[in-house]
Formats: sequence, C-alpha cells, structure tokens
Amino acid sequence: MLNKYSKTVTQDSSQPAAQAMLHAIGLSEDDLKKPFVGIASTGYEGNPCNMHLNDLSKFIKDSVVSSDLVGLIFNSIGVSDGISMGTPGMRFSLPSRDIIADSIETVVQAMSYDGLITVVGCDKNMPGALMGMLRLNRPSILVYGGTIAPGFHNGKKLDVVSAFEAWGEKVSGKISEDEYKCVIKNACPGAGACGGMYTANTMASAIEALGMSLPYNSSNPAISENKKNECSDIGNAIKNILELDIKPRDIVTKSSVENAIRLIAVLGGSTNSVLHFLAIAKAAKVDFTIDDFQKIMESTPYLADLKPSGKFLMEDLHKVGGIPSVLKLMLKNNLLDGDCITVTGKSLSYNLKDLPELTENQNIIQPVEKPIKNTGHIQILKGNIATGGAVAKITGKEGLIFKGPAKVFDNEQAANDGIKNGLVKKGQVIVIRYVGPKGGPGMPEMLKPTAAIMGAGLGKNVALITDGRFSGGTHGFVVGHIVPEAQEGGNIALIEDNDLIEINAEKNTIELHVEKNKLIERKNKWSQPQYKFKSGTLLKYIRNVSNASNGCITDEYEE
Repeated sequence: MLNKYSKTVTQDSSQPAAQAMLHAIGLSEDDLKKPFVGIASTGYEGNPCNMHLNDLSKFIKDSVVSSDLVGLIFNSIGVSDGISMGTPGMRFSLPSRDIIADSIETVVQAMSYDGLITVVGCDKNMPGALMGMLRLNRPSILVYGGTIAPGFHNGKKLDVVSAFEAWGEKVSGKISEDEYKCVIKNACPGAGACGGMYTANTMASAIEALGMSLPYNSSNPAISENKKNECSDIGNAIKNILELDIKPRDIVTKSSVENAIRLIAVLGGSTNSVLHFLAIAKAAKVDFTIDDFQKIMESTPYLADLKPSGKFLMEDLHKVGGIPSVLKLMLKNNLLDGDCITVTGKSLSYNLKDLPELTENQNIIQPVEKPIKNTGHIQILKGNIATGGAVAKITGKEGLIFKGPAKVFDNEQAANDGIKNGLVKKGQVIVIRYVGPKGGPGMPEMLKPTAAIMGAGLGKNVALITDGRFSGGTHGFVVGHIVPEAQEGGNIALIEDNDLIEINAEKNTIELHVEKNKLIERKNKWSQPQYKFKSGTLLKYIRNVSNASNGCITDEYEE
C-alpha cells in the first residue's frame, strides 16, 4: 500500500472536510487514491543559491504527476550565509537548519504525505532537510539545486570567497577601490550555490555518497540541462522507493555515514560537515561521535585540489567526471562500503558500475598513492582549551604546529576591526570567543575575519581559534567548535592577551600554557555574561541547543 499515510485523510469517510479541501485544490476522485508526495522547496528570491529552486520544484512536480502520484509543493525557509556573513544576521544561520528540519517534519506529518522530495540550495538547507527526512522516516529523496558557474575578472576565475578576500586586500592597501568593485561585480554570475568545496557542495557531495540523492545530483551545475533532466526523472525514482518501501533510516546507517565522511576527507570539504553529520547521525539513530570522525580522517587521504585550499571549482570537477567518478575511484581503492543501499533501490557499487571513471590526465583529483596529504584535513583536537573537543582544518599547506601569544577578541566585530586596524601581528594566535551556540548565539561563521587575514597576507603567519564556526570557504590555520564554549565557562573564556597557546595537529592537541592554579584563580573571578537575547527564536535556541561536539541539535532532551 503506497498511500499508507495519505489514506488517513483521503479514504476515510469521516474526513469529508479534508476531502472537500483536496478537491478544491484541483484533485480528482482518482487522485485521492494515489500516494501523496510532498515537494519541500527552500526557494526564495534573496540568494543565488536558492533563487531557482522554486522553478526546479515545478519540473519535479510535473515528473511526480507523470509517474501517477500526487505532487504537492510547499516551502521552508532559508538564510543566505554569504549575505548574512559578518553581520548580526549570521546568528540565525545555524538555527535555520533546525527550523528547516522542524518545518518539513511538521508539514509532512500534519498533511499525511506518503513520500518526500526536498529541493535545497544554501548550506543549512541540506542537513536541515535530511534531518527532517530522517525524523519522518518516509520514502524520501534530496535534490540539490547545484553549483554556481565561476565568475571571471582579468582572466582569473572568481567565486564568493574571492569577494571576501578582496575586502582584506583592499583594507590592507593591496588593491584599489575600483579593483575591489570589479571583483564584487563579477564574483557571482547567477544561480547556484558557492562554487568551491565549501559547505553547500561538501554537504551535497556527502549526501550523494550517503545514498540519499541520485548519482550526479551534487555535481550537476545549477544552470544546466543535466539539472533539469535530473528533476524531470525524479518521479520514477520516488515511486520506485515508495514501492520498495525504502526509508531514510534504511539508507543512513553507520556504514553509509562513514562513506560520506570519507568522501569529505578526500575532497577537503567544509569543517561544518562535522557539526551537521553529528546531527544527521542523531536523527538517524546512528551512534557516531567526533572520535569516529577523527578515526576516518586518520585513515583517508586528502586528494582534491579544490577551493578554498586548492585551485578548482565544483564545475571543473563535474567536467572530468563529477562526484560519481570520485566515488568510483574510492571504491576501487577500498575506501567505501559499496554494499550500502541508496535511493535508487540499488547499492552504491551497483549505481557506479557502469558510470565513467575520472577523465584521463585530469589534475583535480590526485592518485591515491600520491595524495596532497596522507590523512584527512579535518582534525579533532583536544586539550585544556577544548576538553570536549575542537575542529581544525589542516590541509598541510599551513604547517602542522603553531605556537604563539594570544590576541583576544570577545566578538567577531572587534576581531574584524583589529585585523583592519593592524592590531593583529605575525606569530599571534587570534582568539574570537563568546560566539558559540549559546554565546553567539547561533555559532556564527567566521569567514570575514579569516578572509581578511588572507587578504592582508597574514594567512601563513597567524592562527585563529574560536568557539564559533568557520565557513566552508575558510582556509588557513584555524580551529573552531571549541567545547566548552566561553559562554558556558570553558577555558577559552579565561585566555588573556599574550598567553602562550600551542596547536599541534600531529598530536591533535590545543593547549593554553598557563599554570593550573592561575586558571583556577581566573575562573573564580569569571562570571557568566547575560545571554544576548531575552525573547524570540534565538532565546529558544539558547535554551535548547546542545554543544558543538553533540551537533548543536535542538530536539533531544535529557530525562
């Protein structure tokens, strides 16, 4: 029975009002006997990542209807990370993930839909949609809106991070105002998510490896016939898994999560993936921790020369074979479990067997035997600054050890001003605190300060640590997600200017070289700052959010 949920309202004679309302939207008597598929779009006009998603949803609906199903479009929210970055609005970015999950769960449960297709773009859309799918556990497929085309200026490829770094170059006097404006005008040529292996492309790629989207979903560009064709084929795919009764928790298992994380390691993906996959695993009821993340990173090579640390964009990767070709390479080298089931109803290895390998002589993905780095770029660090863990992005280009005096800022704006005004010097460890899940609140991303550091030419000469997050576009010697956060009295709150900090990615440690007695003394003098919000959605977030090492989830309560 494919309509096991919708029949509650469509076939029960005691639900006449429901049936009358469904006739009012244009459904026939025959339609009421069909399975109902919700099509959840995060489309909105204010962001290139999402501006085309409502149009893609219409292609998807046509495909669903032609497969003899009822397709019903509804919308969830989105926040543009690129637009809100460096502003108070960035506090709402991570909370939007959970609002998306909540809204999708709410609509599908309330409206009794039998299946679900989510249409997503910017960073938090994908984990939010997937968390909603896993909570519901009804046949579901995720469709990513696709990557943006590169911008061009003076023969150089540009993307959104180019704009942030251009600001750093401008304030440090390296480029003129006119040059700066040219970069801004040309960085983002149209629809699609940020072009490098930033959070959106990282999460889309990982979800394809996870098995929750169709092959090529993550690498098909936003503006392409391939993306339209993919949307036009989705009806058959959702009908197939309705018939097979394959549900998200059948697909998202410990093994498939490990597949996803290995791909992230190979691609050099975003540090945000740690936070999101911890939350996804919890929604899937899979036992997966930051320590599991570290184990995978230790046994997986980093192979992809993709931005932000490398040269190439997702569109470039698509031209040489896309994500399926990378997965095929990994399968060939025993880096994947090919037996994991996917939304095709077939195993991962079955999906890949007839697809092409990477194009010969391509230079984006290095051979497994000649990696950029022998181990994954994301490292979980622990020490007296982060007893509950921290996340570092170490590609090998920054070095593996950094030791220097602290330069402390109690918010991002102060740090941005400090970098702009030359207060940050070579050799320092920049500390940005009180920007965690509760202290931010919302754990805002720190792309603006890291881009400013790069633009000012300090990228190889300073480190940055924070209880906030980094953008997928961040590169350099950076450590985020520090637990416990400053707002909760973690030792990051006790650091003072010129304290010696040592970050060691060989030993996976982050240590504050201050005597224990002195730290106790400082802790006794410390008092918790008041929360920055006393009402509204961010107060609700503060009250419910877990720490970063538990995925910043908001839907679990301790007894």
